[in-house]
Amino acid sequence: MNELRERLEVAEDQNRLNRWVAITVALVSVFMGVTKVKDDNIVQAMLQAKSDSVDRWNEYQSKKLKHHMAELGLSQLQALKVLAPDRGGAQLAAQQKQFLDAIARYQVEEAELMKKAKALEKSYDDLNYRDDQFDLSDACLSICLGMLGVASLTNSAGLLYLSWVFAGFGGLMGFAGLLGLAIHPDLLTKLLS
Repeated sequence: MNELRERLEVAEDQNRLNRWVAITVALVSVFMGVTKVKDDNIVQAMLQAKSDSVDRWNEYQSKKLKHHMAELGLSQLQALKVLAPDRGGAQLAAQQKQFLDAIARYQVEEAELMKKAKALEKSYDDLNYRDDQFDLSDACLSICLGMLGVASLTNSAGLLYLSWVFAGFGGLMGFAGLLGLAIHPDLLTKLLS
């Protein structure tokens, strides 16, 4: 009779542990699903910000090249004035004004494009910060799920409790990403990058 009672107690303990494992797996899986959607949206926004940043820098380089060409044209025009001071003065003056106007316009446009490109780079970096939070959350919660499987198979309450530690950290990082909180373990992120 004692042996039967002991077996029932062991089975009851194992069932209790398996219920906690099942509840934890369900909660972690739902949370991972929600954070995955948000993380995917952030990754899409990162790609768009990077693409827009590259486009702005390309426009900046184009304006810079045109700026240099206008300066080169102005230098050549000034050399022509020295070589032939009596010829085409009105045409050279009109061309000089065009070059000076273009140079002034390019300087303004370059500054605007640089400002936009740097703002887009900052946007990318800000989004990457949040993406790191979701990546750490996903990693910790995946480790948690693996530990839960082993805890259930080995009937180990210790592994269940340790999986909860990983779930807690993964949940913290996931909520930080969802809520835009400034929780970011830089050392761990650099180690994993």
